[in-house]
Amino acid sequence: MQKAVPFTGEQRADHLLSAEMVAPGSRVLDVGCGDGALLKLLAETKGVDGRGVELSREKVNMCVKSGLSVIQGDADRDLADYPDQAFDYAVLSLTIQATRDPKTVLENLLRIGRFAIVSFPNFGHWRVRAALLLTGRMPVTPNLPEPWYATADAHLCTIKDFVDLVSLVDAEVEAAVAFNSKGQRRPSKNSLSLQNLLGEKAVFKLKRRT
Repeated sequence: MQKAVPFTGEQRADHLLSAEMVAPGSRVLDVGCGDGALLKLLAETKGVDGRGVELSREKVNMCVKSGLSVIQGDADRDLADYPDQAFDYAVLSLTIQATRDPKTVLENLLRIGRFAIVSFPNFGHWRVRAALLLTGRMPVTPNLPEPWYATADAHLCTIKDFVDLVSLVDAEVEAAVAFNSKGQRRPSKNSLSLQNLLGEKAVFKLKRRT
């Protein structure tokens, strides 16, 4: 794990934890980069050569106006056009659950970058389990605020589900952090079952098996 990135504003917790996993001066592709907040953070704290891909034309324009190198693209359709090992890191923040084909997207991230960094909401968190048990309905929580019919999340998963997918695509976990809405690690020790129970979200650093 790299040295912690200092908190200097209103950065997202997953961005701060992802930035810890990136080596200074590296080449980074941020897929689904949104308004470019992670690219800005990495440029300011790690001096990376950053590029972004974003589906929303409005957000692409925002990034370009801010001086970021971002193009319009779709994680499900356009990652296949990138050459192998074009970047040191391919990052996908809180987006894989909204893609049509998460397995193919993850395979492309691992092909494009020497490492892939993926964050996602954890459907195995105890609040989600309790809501399902007590109400018999799809849960609405601070971590998953939209009702089932309005959410963009087509493929929600638990941390254990994601670990299974990592194995399926012949990759291995370099680092993994489960955390709450404040960015606090849950739990402090590395236990998959406890991470799955206590973590509202997770960030994984992955690489292909050699």
